[in-house]
Amino acid sequence: MLSQETEKLVQKYQNWHQSLQPKEGVSTIHVDEVASRVAAFYEKIKGVIDWREEHLLRKRAIERSLKRRIIFGQEKRQGMAESLTYELIRGGHFPNDTIPESKITVVQKLIDKYFYILENRPNRPEKEKKELQDWLIEIASYELEKTLSPPVKEEASIEYMFGLIKEQIKIREGTISMAGITIEKMTENEKNIQIYIAVQKALFKVDDSIIGYNLLEKQYIGWNELSPSSPLLLEIAQNIYSTKRKVEKALYHPLAEKFYHLCEKYDTPYLILGDVIGENPMKVKENFEKPEILEELIKKSYNKRVIKLKGVMRRAAIYTTLSIFITKMVLALSIEIPFDKFITGDFNYLSLGVNILFPPFLMFLLVATVRPPKKENLQRVIMEVMKLVFVREKKDIYEIKIPKKRGKILNTIILGIYSLAFIFSFGIIILLLQRLDFGTLSMIIFLLFLSMISFFGVKIRERGKELTIEKEKETFLRTLFDFFTLPVVSVGRWFSRKWAKLNIALMIAALIDMPFLSFVKFLEQWRYFLKEKKEEIH
Repeated sequence: MLSQETEKLVQKYQNWHQSLQPKEGVSTIHVDEVASRVAAFYEKIKGVIDWREEHLLRKRAIERSLKRRIIFGQEKRQGMAESLTYELIRGGHFPNDTIPESKITVVQKLIDKYFYILENRPNRPEKEKKELQDWLIEIASYELEKTLSPPVKEEASIEYMFGLIKEQIKIREGTISMAGITIEKMTENEKNIQIYIAVQKALFKVDDSIIGYNLLEKQYIGWNELSPSSPLLLEIAQNIYSTKRKVEKALYHPLAEKFYHLCEKYDTPYLILGDVIGENPMKVKENFEKPEILEELIKKSYNKRVIKLKGVMRRAAIYTTLSIFITKMVLALSIEIPFDKFITGDFNYLSLGVNILFPPFLMFLLVATVRPPKKENLQRVIMEVMKLVFVREKKDIYEIKIPKKRGKILNTIILGIYSLAFIFSFGIIILLLQRLDFGTLSMIIFLLFLSMISFFGVKIRERGKELTIEKEKETFLRTLFDFFTLPVVSVGRWFSRKWAKLNIALMIAALIDMPFLSFVKFLEQWRYFLKEKKEEIH
């Protein structure tokens, strides 16, 4: 017998399937195919320079387009929705001839809402105003993407996993003390918010702005329907800074990582179940009546996921390395080579070669050594999916283990040992670079890109474990390896947060955005003109 939660999930997938059927008599947005191919090629180049995970590329493209229009005052607010929507379709971010023309009105209303918040926010120092503007643009980008292409399946899976796992997660009573923050007790509401955030991250690897939007939607019922004429929107605008702080507090909660790692460990059955239902939503109940058929469907979906995961990791490794490599080349040509030749007078071809070639080699090494899930993992996945699908009286309980509060002396000793590992790791690297006659600037650039590649490589390796339910065994050698490499990865993590600002190649690309997109519009209008002239001949 299917569980009640699973039946609801199946119904949502069936509604999604029916919504995909073509609707007669609905006018859709059409762009010229030739202009679209040119724009799509340009967007792919930008996607390499400013790489994000595949499912975030579209949102990132919307974000760049919105920023360009707002910062450069490219066009008036009225009419922005139409030009933005057409640009996104031309760039291949949404399929041609599928989005109804009526969506433009909805998008314009959305843009007006965020402009209204910016215009009616309280006065603050310029830095705070800039941070708020960037935050709202990122959130608006996701709402715009969601408006043009509703993520029905993804939202259904999130609600499904959240509804089930929140009843299974338990937290030990007592004081939570982490990252310098002490919390006497976690309320049920706080716990649910952390589970909701962790489920989104675990299932779909969403970024903070998507979670921020979903939290706003939970806090303000009907968020996506608000307009400047709504009294509630004025209240939201006047309290927007405190709302932003509240969202950020939830995102960076001391226990956020623990909730995430627990949800990440148990998200595979939910992903596989979603794939099985999505394959043919209208025949789900028929297929689920016989466990042997369901088992075969689970195996099929699992194997597809394994192959897809390998492709995702390969693309992530290539695109991340290319993005860093392009920026590295720009730095080398504009700063490093001129500095060594004309200021220090000590140009070293070996250091330049190592600087350019070593980071890609390291990324290859990190990704190539990822092991696929063990065979026993599939049997565990099948069992866990069966637990989800059918009614069970007893549910598994997952406990969040809170580390005991360390004393000041012990904490000082641990921090001291970690500092020694930091000095030792970077000291060995610097010593080796000195032996290779690296200049000071070349050494700094090498350490910068080494740490970033290490961080991205570790992230990709972790992504490779997303289908693994079995707990990874800790060994002494692994602990020793982590001890000496974590300082490098930590520095890379810090630099990656500044990556968007440091991405010089993307800044250069942004400068040619407007003239190039103007050319694409001209090309489209020229092709329409030629078509009209051809029609006049007959």
